[in-house]
Amino acid sequence: MDDLRIYVKGGSGGMGHPRLGGEGGCGGDVWLVAQEKLTLKRMKSQNPEKRFLAGPGDNSKIVALKGAKGKDCEVNVPFGISVVTDGGKLLGELNKPGERLLVARGGAGGSPVTNFLPSRGQAYSIHLDLKLIADVGLVGFPNAGKSSLLKSISHATPQIADYAFTTINPELGTVMYSDHKQITVADLPGLIEGAHENKGRGHKFLKHVERTKQLLFVVDVFGFQLSCKTPFRTAFETIILLTKELELYKEELRDKPALLAVNKMDLPNAQRNFNELMEQLQNPQDHIHSFPKAMIPADLVRFKEIIPISALTGEGTEELILCLRKVLDEEAEKNIEQYQREQLHALHLSEI
Repeated sequence: MDDLRIYVKGGSGGMGHPRLGGEGGCGGDVWLVAQEKLTLKRMKSQNPEKRFLAGPGDNSKIVALKGAKGKDCEVNVPFGISVVTDGGKLLGELNKPGERLLVARGGAGGSPVTNFLPSRGQAYSIHLDLKLIADVGLVGFPNAGKSSLLKSISHATPQIADYAFTTINPELGTVMYSDHKQITVADLPGLIEGAHENKGRGHKFLKHVERTKQLLFVVDVFGFQLSCKTPFRTAFETIILLTKELELYKEELRDKPALLAVNKMDLPNAQRNFNELMEQLQNPQDHIHSFPKAMIPADLVRFKEIIPISALTGEGTEELILCLRKVLDEEAEKNIEQYQREQLHALHLSEI
């Protein structure tokens, strides 16, 4: 479950006291609080009505001219969510346990400015949109072998079969290294052509790619055909189409560090196909000129590494695991250096 719609309402303000000039208390606010070990499914089962209301502010009284503020409502939610209104407005994100987000303010208490009449609290229906946070996201068309690869390199046990769309929900696996370093790998359900238009529930799958630090393209060295009614795509065409789908969904996805795993190298004639693919990737402009214009991305992905593998036999998977770690470490060092440069720049500006 990666989307939950709930209703939130801030408390109404308390009545003012016209004769004595007293002010009513403000209504309580509704806050979302990110928690570990919590899922949207569990949250729904614990709150089947999915309504969260803050308390009203106290009315102004002779014994207490300033009414007390209403009780805040704190709603525990999983971390890794975006909070969006029904109208599509992004209210914020909660990416770490303990983070808080105000989603509905309480109304103001009655005062001389409002003729001592209170206002109502904000009320919304909002969507809690969960996006996986993983180090590596597996990207590929159905039946490319992503689930088999995840099982081969981690302790995950995804469903595996010889038909398309065996993965209908994202699956997380953890890769362990000898120095006890761990990285998480997300097996995302296979994309299809038109995923950016939400074909095959493409938006539901693509949104998880946004929060991965690195992309691992997985392609079948022999190409791919979804059904007898769709065109056959070579491995090179598959890479071009995957790049285009990511670009059309969100251009920033092209800038993520990416590796390419070319799968099913254990089969006959695989090496010949792989050599042909490498030549095409080294000189892509010589091969894409004949493609339909709508199929060609503005920029091609520049892979950090290209590794031939067999998820079935394990061939090449050790090298792949090391490459994943290497690229993640390099990106982490870049981010640290960038942060240090920004801090030095800010310090320099403060001294001027």
